[in-house]
Amino acid sequence: MTSILVLGAGELGSPMLTFLAAKIRPSTATLTVLLRPQTISNPSRAAELDAFRALDISFLPGDIAASSISKLVALFKPYDLIVSCLGFASGPGSQAKICTAVLEAGVSRFVPWQFGVDYDIIGRGSAQTLFDEQLDVRDLLRAQDKTEWVIISTGMFTSFLFESSFGVVDLSAGHAIVRGLGGWKNKVTVTTPGDIGKLTAEILFTEPRLRNQVVYTAGETISYGELADLVESVTSRKVHREEWSVEAMKARLKEDPDDVLQKYRVVFAEGKGVSWDMEQTFNAQKQIETEGVRSWALQNIVEV
Repeated sequence: MTSILVLGAGELGSPMLTFLAAKIRPSTATLTVLLRPQTISNPSRAAELDAFRALDISFLPGDIAASSISKLVALFKPYDLIVSCLGFASGPGSQAKICTAVLEAGVSRFVPWQFGVDYDIIGRGSAQTLFDEQLDVRDLLRAQDKTEWVIISTGMFTSFLFESSFGVVDLSAGHAIVRGLGGWKNKVTVTTPGDIGKLTAEILFTEPRLRNQVVYTAGETISYGELADLVESVTSRKVHREEWSVEAMKARLKEDPDDVLQKYRVVFAEGKGVSWDMEQTFNAQKQIETEGVRSWALQNIVEV
């Protein structure tokens, strides 16, 4: 892997770049990040971009949404390894578009944006319609043998579990509420973006080489009941607990079929493909320390 391209430098792309830079030797490999031209010229990003330059990271101007597949093929062709850190915010169709361009460009190795749940287990036709495109990407990769691929399943970003808009942990009302999606014994796997960057770098450089497979990681797998106890402990306040059943979640989605967050809630309430045992994770098997939910909460939760 002499030339590596990372797509995006956002919440996941930034730590991905940092950990990949620490893994490679600039004398034998290059690391580049694809950024929109307006990002490269944005004064508010200058300090961040200077930090990347200090790590010998180069910039490739490009816009996934605005570019045709043929244009992306031309951008991707020079690279041996492409790691996509552009998630669903890139818009519907972007994941399949990126994958198609990677394959047509003949890139040797590819890590698609699949840093989330186990789409194979969830299957097609789930409440979250975006997930079907993730299965399209897996089908494209599995149908060919020229480009090696590694899919890294990480579960939910740890921070998303505490997003008040998502509704599982709500500290915005002056008191603590924790909602159990589908029941208090239901579990969810979470990993921080920093740990995803660290573990992806380890996965890509591990020997024997991992190829054409799904690799699982986890900061922690936690039940909603355990999460409620944890929030109570961290905030030193009594937590109000609400159980949101699958049926209630589906009824709300029926009332507003375009509610993206409600689509996620239904999938997580159903509890299929959204959690896995720590023992099966790459980090547990390699004894790589990751950040659990309590550690994240202690550093990031503002007490109510």
